[in-house]
Amino acid sequence: MKRFLSSPISFLMMLVVVLSGCASTQLTSVWKDPAYVTHPTKVMVVAVSKKPAKRRIFEDEFVAQLKAHGTDAVASYKVLSDKKQDDQEAIAAKVKELEADTVLITRLVSKRTVKVYVPGTPYFPPPYYGRWGDYYDYGYRTMYTPGYMAEEQYAVMESNLYEANKDDLIWASTSETEMSGTDQNRIKEYIGIMVTNMIGHGLLNK
Repeated sequence: MKRFLSSPISFLMMLVVVLSGCASTQLTSVWKDPAYVTHPTKVMVVAVSKKPAKRRIFEDEFVAQLKAHGTDAVASYKVLSDKKQDDQEAIAAKVKELEADTVLITRLVSKRTVKVYVPGTPYFPPPYYGRWGDYYDYGYRTMYTPGYMAEEQYAVMESNLYEANKDDLIWASTSETEMSGTDQNRIKEYIGIMVTNMIGHGLLNK
């Protein structure tokens, strides 16, 4: 069985920006094999993480959202211990044993910090427009909160879907998630965007 995490990947990357409302995840690139025209029936979900708790949150959320769209899925941590998550032969054996036809691997690629300028905001005392002197004084006394530099952190994530019996890449995505709020909420939002994209590419039911 080929190495899921290090197999050479040669494909055309299409740049897609998905920004909706207050979403903190931006999907920066996505690819889907046009030759793959069926739906996965059972997905082994593997979150690559050295933190067992985070691995479980990722895998459980992916499984829940995949099942919500009619695709059976299993979290790898339920059949493979944390010590064996880097054992690709063990993963391959479990995929075969559970008759999963696809393997979904998600991982943190890197983190980056961006410095942004937050502009100042004006503060206006109660206006008095009755006389020009009052208005002039009001304008003169308008106060501002000074601007400042702030840092925003982003997690660069990858999620890849492979066909188990061929080890072929079916779908791949790269994204950035702003690291604000709770881990649980960020992970749920991130996975929701990944699942929505998979639906859009015909990999899952609506």
